[in-house]
Amino acid sequence: MNINLPMKTLLFQITILFVLLGAVKKIQAQETDSIIPIQEDPEKILRKIDIREITQHGFNFWQDNFIGHWAGVDFGFNSFLNKDYSGYETEFMNNDVFRSNSTYINFIQQSIGLQHNRNTIGLVTGLGLHLQSYRLDQNTTILRGDNDKIESETLYFDQNQKSKLSIVSVLLPLLAEFQIPINHYENRLYLSTGLYTSYRINSHTKIKYRIEGKKEKLKVPGHYHLQNFKYGFMARIGYRRINLFATYELLPLFKEHKGPELTPFTFGFTIVSF
Repeated sequence: MNINLPMKTLLFQITILFVLLGAVKKIQAQETDSIIPIQEDPEKILRKIDIREITQHGFNFWQDNFIGHWAGVDFGFNSFLNKDYSGYETEFMNNDVFRSNSTYINFIQQSIGLQHNRNTIGLVTGLGLHLQSYRLDQNTTILRGDNDKIESETLYFDQNQKSKLSIVSVLLPLLAEFQIPINHYENRLYLSTGLYTSYRINSHTKIKYRIEGKKEKLKVPGHYHLQNFKYGFMARIGYRRINLFATYELLPLFKEHKGPELTPFTFGFTIVSF
């Protein structure tokens, strides 16, 4: 069946078709013209951009918050500096450095950033537990003598016995830390230094020995005229998995005129970071 359209209807449809094709071409031309190539050097354009106008609260090139280096477990070796045994015949606290150890369990950390637009300088504080031991000659221990001063005592149980003085303290640091990003913001060389204070919560002497092959120990708790409150300098440095530290106490191990004058010094490394 043949359908004949009127001439006017056919002309109207052709006109509408041409109008639609023209509108499509115009839209395509507008989209193409909206991209205008820039002939100027891009580096010169970037120099003119003020970052402060882009962000209201500053711009941080690395991560948002300053994070210090304190929380974790440290292991160190104990020694004495500035030894003075005036009034004593022997240096009975002549400890074995590599068997005299300190373990720091730093379980609380608070980091405080000091910069507005960066995160490389700040303060670090927290709380830690300091487990300190001094290995003495195998037959030597200490006690409070009749004159209320620390004296040495020789005890012999067997030829392989071990003697040490142990101290447990709670430690609070306040460190200023500086960080230098290397290659990437997560890889940073850091250096922190400052003061710390600690409070002794327990101390004792211990001698381990054997009787007929059975392990025995003689543990004697006491304060031994040790300082209750202590304070000193601390320094820490590290990069990625290598982290070192050192501490120097500003008070002698024993109270004044109660024992030999010995200044504790510790150096070591971080086993694990939290």
